[in-house]
Amino acid sequence: MQELPGPFPVGRYARKLQEELRRRARVRLVGEVTGVSRSKVQAYFELRDAEGAVPCAIWLDDLEKAGLPEGGLRDGAEVVVGGGPDYYPGGGQASPSFAFRATQVRLAGEGDLLARLAALRKQLRAEGLFELQKQLARPLLPKTIGVVTAEGGAARRDLLAGLARRGWAGTVVWAFAPVQDRRAAPAIGSAIQDLAAVPAVEAIVVTRGGGSLADLWAFCDETLCRTVAMLRVPVISAVGHERDSTLIDDVAAVACSTPTHAAEAAVPLDCRAARGELTRGAAALQRVGQGAVDARTRHLVSLARGPARALRRERAALNQKTREVRAASERGLAERRAFQRRLASVVLVRAARRAAGPEAQARREALRRAEVAFRAHEPERTLERGYALAEDAAGEPVATAAAARAAGRVRLRFADGRVGARIDEDGSEG
Repeated sequence: MQELPGPFPVGRYARKLQEELRRRARVRLVGEVTGVSRSKVQAYFELRDAEGAVPCAIWLDDLEKAGLPEGGLRDGAEVVVGGGPDYYPGGGQASPSFAFRATQVRLAGEGDLLARLAALRKQLRAEGLFELQKQLARPLLPKTIGVVTAEGGAARRDLLAGLARRGWAGTVVWAFAPVQDRRAAPAIGSAIQDLAAVPAVEAIVVTRGGGSLADLWAFCDETLCRTVAMLRVPVISAVGHERDSTLIDDVAAVACSTPTHAAEAAVPLDCRAARGELTRGAAALQRVGQGAVDARTRHLVSLARGPARALRRERAALNQKTREVRAASERGLAERRAFQRRLASVVLVRAARRAAGPEAQARREALRRAEVAFRAHEPERTLERGYALAEDAAGEPVATAAAARAAGRVRLRFADGRVGARIDEDGSEG
């Protein structure tokens, strides 16, 4: 074991330590005030930033001389303190303590914060963190947007109004967080990471209203900005007003001047205008389509009439041919009949000439004799000699007595007429 000097009385060492610390150079520190408390003679607080903290103490007389406004030394205030390290040795009944003994204090000015902001901006730019988010593709019409903001802030209302004016009807996933105090930066970073872990979230908006650089200092936090730069989801920053510039604006995919502008960046497509344009396009398409249908309908109707017209033409031609054939046939028949009449006239003339000769006379004599013989055998001649002819009801001759008895009634035909007769079995006429 290495041989060390001593042992020394702890009280003497404590005083030597106090002397050593008080000999160190006086400096100025800048940071955020937390844990403010007061005793009868001193005010105690911690001065913090992202990399560490230092306990501080200031005599109330020195605090009063600093001329801070009422409540100026409060949690969350950004201050510049001047002083050096100090050590209280304590004693038998008091505990020792270390503190940065502040002899000067003032609220941090824009110059102090701007200097720190410029140095941090230079560092992040050199690391290439300003370009990562800007390389991410942003959806033209996201279905789900995540929003990090204060729950009751005006930025929330302005963002919703901007989305409504765009006609967007998607889903907003809210992640409420404080936006101005020493707890703001970690809470905002955690909210952003939670939203990025939701698969449905396609873009994240971080927004709050305007204020001084000290009020917006949470959005210049190095850890928060590094978190935003490395996300897979595009982040849209809308912190402060047009004149405000925070570090999160540099690392975000898009930096907007107002929450309304952020709504336009989150939903690049103006849904209301797009719906109107779509409606007009649909109406125009319908008109063009209807016109095309009408034109083609007329064309088809015209084509449909063509066969009928052709059929009528062919029918008319066929009818004409039929009439011509009929007329030709009638002419042919008339000519044939005229020819036949002429031929018949010639034949008749020749026949008449032949009939006027001796042969015709012999034929006429033979006919006369045949007529005399025929008339001699006619039943009428027999009736004229006093005979009668029995007939049944149908007018057929009754040739036998048995047929007469079977008929029951007969008609007797005489030369001058007919009479009815009934057949009686004993031969008497009824």
